[in-house]
Amino acid sequence: MTRNRTVMLAAGGTGGHLFPAFALAEELGRRGFTVDLMTDMRGDRYGTGFPARAVHQVPSATLASKSPVAVARTGMTLARGILAARKIMKEVKPAVVVGFGGYPSFPPLLAARHLAIPTMLHEQNAVLGRANKMLARRVDAIATSFETTKFLDGPLLAKSRFTGNPVRGIVVQAASAPYPLLAPDGPFNLLVFGGSQGARYFSDAIPPALSLLPASLKARLTVVQQAREEDVIRVREAYAASGISAEIATFFKDLPARMAASHLVIGRAGASSVAELTVIGRPSILVPLPHSLDNDQLQNATRLAESGGGWCIEQRTLSPERLSAEIARLMEGGAELREAADCAKKLGRPDAVARLATLVEELAGPAKNDMAAPSRVS
Repeated sequence: MTRNRTVMLAAGGTGGHLFPAFALAEELGRRGFTVDLMTDMRGDRYGTGFPARAVHQVPSATLASKSPVAVARTGMTLARGILAARKIMKEVKPAVVVGFGGYPSFPPLLAARHLAIPTMLHEQNAVLGRANKMLARRVDAIATSFETTKFLDGPLLAKSRFTGNPVRGIVVQAASAPYPLLAPDGPFNLLVFGGSQGARYFSDAIPPALSLLPASLKARLTVVQQAREEDVIRVREAYAASGISAEIATFFKDLPARMAASHLVIGRAGASSVAELTVIGRPSILVPLPHSLDNDQLQNATRLAESGGGWCIEQRTLSPERLSAEIARLMEGGAELREAADCAKKLGRPDAVARLATLVEELAGPAKNDMAAPSRVS
């Protein structure tokens, strides 16, 4: 008699869901588990090379509107996804199914419930997302990234556990680097990134703000910035015209290392970004994505700002003049940045993935016949 060592992870849609699933897959692999990933039809569009034995794709859909047609169409797609997920579950026979939020978690978790397989949700944000709200009553455990999570109360709170938001191994490695030396007249490294919508906004907003800095500060500044492919040339030219040293690219594979080398980070407030900033311990100016579902990014940024680890500025109030003044103040007062770096690191949970994996092991339960299936990709 041995414990079933197969775990099905359900994630997709955004990097905020996929990256913590990636970290958990790594840790479960180290503990001797076999990991499969169930995702939507877009698959791993982030190119992470997900560490799973098999990647299963099932239909899923996000409710785009409340019109009867949209609701019916979404319901039919999810129903097809549940049937497909149920068939795969019967073959794989996982000991536990772990969902990471978003509508791609719906089919796997509901199929697992129908088959009496233990289930768990992980909520990355400081507010329980819409999909997780609907699933929360149906799962056996809920893991949270923040000590308090909005909308998580009553019976749901009783089955929740604070684990933190898992980060990938390369992030934990980057966290060993100390905050870079910040001399009054020395180099100043600024990192700017933030998803597709963030990249477009920051391409429009950051170069004009930095152009307003005094020449003495521009001379110290080195910018590393993510931009969409169609914006790379104009952003590069804008910095060159301002006399600012800058490296612009659509994607940085070594982003955690670049984060560690930065004196200040400007970005959106997605769950994974906040988790990585706090584990590495770098101060940030966070500009939450406006009108995001449930204001999750605003909640995330507010929690970080309240800890002293960064500054939250809403996009509607962020003029080039204000941003320029904030950056100038921080560049001239290095002690405030170092203090914010310390506060951010205190909030980080580098052990989050270990805590989450331990919860998975608890749900897997005592030893039973190992019914793991042979490898397959669908």
